[in-house]
Amino acid sequence: MTTNEESTHAGDSETGNRRPHARPVLAARALAGILAAAVTLGVGELVAVPFGSSASPFFAVGSTTVDRSPSWAREIAITAFGTNDKAALFIGMSILIAVFAALAGVVERPGRPYGSLVLVGLGLVGVYAATTRPGATVVDAVPTIVGVAAGLATLTILTRCALGIDHATHAGSGIPRRRFLVLAGAAAAVAVSAGVAGRHLAGSIAGAVRNRMAFVAPLVKTADRAPAVAPGSEIAVPGATPFITGNNTFYRIDTALQVPMLTTDDWALRIHGMVDREITLSWDDLTARTPVERTITLTCVSNEVGGSLAGTATWIGYPIKDLLDEVGISPDADMLLSTSVDGFTVGTPTALVRDGRDALLAVAMNGEPLPFEHGYPVRQVVPGLYGFVSATKWVVDWEVTRFDRAQAYWTRRGWAEQAPIKTASRIDVPAPFARVTAGEVLVAGTAWAQHRGIARVEVRVDGGPWDDATLAEEYSVDTWRQWHWRWQAVPGTHTLQIRATDRGGEVQTELRVEPIPDGASGWHTRSITVV
Repeated sequence: MTTNEESTHAGDSETGNRRPHARPVLAARALAGILAAAVTLGVGELVAVPFGSSASPFFAVGSTTVDRSPSWAREIAITAFGTNDKAALFIGMSILIAVFAALAGVVERPGRPYGSLVLVGLGLVGVYAATTRPGATVVDAVPTIVGVAAGLATLTILTRCALGIDHATHAGSGIPRRRFLVLAGAAAAVAVSAGVAGRHLAGSIAGAVRNRMAFVAPLVKTADRAPAVAPGSEIAVPGATPFITGNNTFYRIDTALQVPMLTTDDWALRIHGMVDREITLSWDDLTARTPVERTITLTCVSNEVGGSLAGTATWIGYPIKDLLDEVGISPDADMLLSTSVDGFTVGTPTALVRDGRDALLAVAMNGEPLPFEHGYPVRQVVPGLYGFVSATKWVVDWEVTRFDRAQAYWTRRGWAEQAPIKTASRIDVPAPFARVTAGEVLVAGTAWAQHRGIARVEVRVDGGPWDDATLAEEYSVDTWRQWHWRWQAVPGTHTLQIRATDRGGEVQTELRVEPIPDGASGWHTRSITVV
């Protein structure tokens, strides 16, 4: 009789069909698994500090996910989330890890460590990701291994305590439940404190913040300074895009899940390949050259029609052409393959960085050192080309080669080899679906065709005749150009359309195409209600 009763109690504990307190026990097990995974990631983050940010298990997996994902998946992510694509990836990864971790807690049993096997499986994914990052070695697996060990200990302790709640509740005791809550709180504290400390120490040990704070922008000779933005180049319309984009609002699109934290002492640029002589430039070698200051508009290929992934800044840097002339490139070479410190590669036509345009190795942005997010200490800036074929951040390697011998990161994924920026225009004011009062309405916006310049902007209402907008003064062919148009609006719902013409006489096409593989096209359209 006793044996049968014990069997019945055991069966009820597993199935939860008859005993209401089984559900809280199941929740406790799931929580134990989630906290074990959190400890794994937090401890791994802390241990990764001396190994470098790429050894962090969470960020290594994220970066590998980005690199190994099919092109269509990345394109969907960029289209759907824009500059929030990294946050979306982090959230998605966290949810997926939490699901597997909760499962690990539910299935973990003394003598049957199925949950531990799940956690070890997640750890193997982290080891693989950390050891296959560019420049990684086998020692980069250490943070993940140590983190998994801590997570397994946490899982064992918490799941045993959670299983004790069942028997204690049946016996009328609440001690194991309180013990579980105390241990769970301790595990959460360890996970959070280790993760936060790891992130903080990673930045502090690198010394990059202090290095950037000590940075002094190179002195530029008067003849090499960028002209000031004349009042006539910027329209005074509330809500219109400022001519110069602030550093903190400048768009950021790249594949780096963790922003590289280089110092000027760490930085060097190796130039090799189809050259007469290979050289490696140190920071001192670079800054011994003569800097120039230029105001240039950059655009991301992921920018949709009417999108905001474009910005203008004043850059201080060193002409790329001069450096390539110094090493002497082969007449057969047609591509500059540049590599970021995190392994990202970009292929740029050598002809276009040597044709007289202001292609720069930039070190300052709007009078300040480059923000870390925008490439500190050195990045490329090339007017007239989308960023994925020109604007390498944290650049540390140049290989002079050919397009038929090498492929860059996005080219291998089906994007264009050479991508000049298409003529584009955008309505900034009125806002989308705005309600305005009948009478004169000021319509304003921005147009760009970098390295060709904007010659004309036209606006039309409800498919009617095109009317010329008033252009602001042109700053240069390498920057965007603002415009405005006075509309005598009548009540009703109306559709505004805009098109631009570049200085070569090419009219912006109406044909709508998606941003990938070589940039979006089409006329920007905005619906307005007039009352």
